[in-house]
Amino acid sequence: MNARRVVILIYTLLFFALSAVFGVSLWQTRAEYLQLRAQEGVSQRRLADAEQRLHEQQQVLARLRTDPAYVERVIRQQLGYAKPDEFIFRFEP
Repeated sequence: MNARRVVILIYTLLFFALSAVFGVSLWQTRAEYLQLRAQEGVSQRRLADAEQRLHEQQQVLARLRTDPAYVERVIRQQLGYAKPDEFIFRFEP
């Protein structure tokens, strides 16, 4: 074999080795990208759920500020309060 063929063979092997390294790197980068996209989808769903809960809580807060009958009902249900002439009966399930 002459020197020219050896040099061409070395360059060819080097080209294929570098192509393999870049291919593996590209494959790993794509896998990371897909994983991040999946995490983004999960985060967006969690954000939408949190925004929905916030909206519901803001509505409850607005009713507590403006609706005395609602305030009375919440106090009676959650705290078990009664008017002076009422009796509360509690039954264990």
